[in-house]
Amino acid sequence: MLIRFTKMQGAGNDFVVLDETRGRLNLSPGQYRFLADRHFGVGADQILSVRPSPGAGIDFEYVIHNADGGEVEQCGNGARCFVRFVREQGLTTKDAVRVKTLGGVIELRMQPDGRVTVNMGAPVFDLARIPFDACGLTPQAVGSWQKWPLAHTGRAQAAPVFIAALSMGNPHAVQLVDDVALAPVLQSGPLIEQHVRFPRRVNAGFMQVVSTRQIRLRVYERGAGETLACGSGACAAVVAGIRWGLLDARVEVLTRGGLLTIEWSGQLDAPVMLTGPATTVFASQIDVPE
Repeated sequence: MLIRFTKMQGAGNDFVVLDETRGRLNLSPGQYRFLADRHFGVGADQILSVRPSPGAGIDFEYVIHNADGGEVEQCGNGARCFVRFVREQGLTTKDAVRVKTLGGVIELRMQPDGRVTVNMGAPVFDLARIPFDACGLTPQAVGSWQKWPLAHTGRAQAAPVFIAALSMGNPHAVQLVDDVALAPVLQSGPLIEQHVRFPRRVNAGFMQVVSTRQIRLRVYERGAGETLACGSGACAAVVAGIRWGLLDARVEVLTRGGLLTIEWSGQLDAPVMLTGPATTVFASQIDVPE
């Protein structure tokens, strides 16, 4: 099956974007994996599908598949690329669009400087909704919030790591590290991602606080491995840092792929705002095996 696609990236987090506004491609998980494959396909962290509005007050449906072929609830960096794509393809002339994701409805806005701001909605702290199983665990109080001890599965002698558990439409486990460059992201990341206490798996964030206005961040993403940037992960890290009393309301997040800006008032029901770049790399077509 020959399909057209656009390759895009936001702070190095890269995507294959598919226009399904005129009809569904009905790709299988294996075909999504093929597109994401960096040796045999196009290569991407996630595959983003643009679909028609599913209802009143919504401009588009935004569907996200990870590199492993599984559908996920949210992708902040992908959302920025989404709005640039629909503008460049002439699918809308609006500066701001509302899109439905598996995790809920979010609003995306083009800025005059070319960057894109995403209203990611309010963070979710209810453990059942993340979801996170804290049965039998005793949290450690930090600031106005807490950290949860998480034992490393299969490593009985290893000390537990202490994490913030929250959702930005998708689950996140955030831990503080002294130096992200030395953090065991590739060793601990997969263990946290698949930890039994996160029944839907989780994105594992490793945050270094540089100042109250700046952090460094690496994220081992659920179903994709470590990526150069993770927008929802940046939101989750800043929210955790604010609730722990470590960060201000506006924070620069330095990822391996570039700079993201996160804003959150600290009010539990207030939305988190994510601002960053979105770039089109190229457009082409590829023959996808049946």
